[in-house]
Amino acid sequence: MLDGPPGGKWDGNFPTIRIAHLYPSLLNVAGDGGNVIAIRRRTAWRGIATNVVPVEFGDSRDLTTFDLIVVQGGQDLEMAIAARDLQVRAETLQDAADAGVVIFAVCAGLQLLGHRYIPATGPAIEGIGLLDLETRAGEQRFMQHAACQVGFGEEVQTIVGFENHSGLTELGSGLLPFGTVIAGAGNNGRDGTEGARRDNIYATYLHGPVLPKNPWLADFLIRIVLERKLGEPIQLAELDDSLEQSAHDLALDVALRNRGRRTALEPAQLGRG
Repeated sequence: MLDGPPGGKWDGNFPTIRIAHLYPSLLNVAGDGGNVIAIRRRTAWRGIATNVVPVEFGDSRDLTTFDLIVVQGGQDLEMAIAARDLQVRAETLQDAADAGVVIFAVCAGLQLLGHRYIPATGPAIEGIGLLDLETRAGEQRFMQHAACQVGFGEEVQTIVGFENHSGLTELGSGLLPFGTVIAGAGNNGRDGTEGARRDNIYATYLHGPVLPKNPWLADFLIRIVLERKLGEPIQLAELDDSLEQSAHDLALDVALRNRGRRTALEPAQLGRG
């Protein structure tokens, strides 16, 4: 079910949401494909159809024809492969972003939308510069439950997830962070920023996958996709999110208990009791 504003132009026919899932066989090391599943479930529960299209290496689809583009996490090797292909499709991604297509990126996706990722060894992995940021490999791995506060418009929410990266990301002066760190390291463990956003591009380091544990964020993405398609504000029908909220609250509790550490992992205690 979907609710529109009184007297609006929307006629009650649900438009199908077209989703481009970039490199699902390459960039899914932390179960981030669950983000796409969350979008599909939460739209289906409201009677809204989705069409998810896997866009793999060498696929030459026009990305401006989609409503939502999802690009997710991967290790350096997978990133390097995806980066070569992204250079080929940089123009269509830029055109999609300029047209207001919603783009949601996680971890390696965030880094690839920036200018470049500079690994500890080997050549730099060039991004496509949709986001004014650069990432350089650090000596420490941030691997822990994390949380940040986000404020899109007038609404402020707490987003939880799991970060697993050694990259140190610096945002350009005109780029907004996705959120402000509550627990965890965020972009670099130093300045309190987490992720990045501009226009309809939302990028975060949070795995989990992040959308099932944060139904508000999933619905936010769905809503702005539909508002772009319909050309007017809409209000999504409410769902019973008691299970999702329980998962969110548990993850937040763990993140807050680990606050101040640079990693949630400690050396294993071996030996007999």
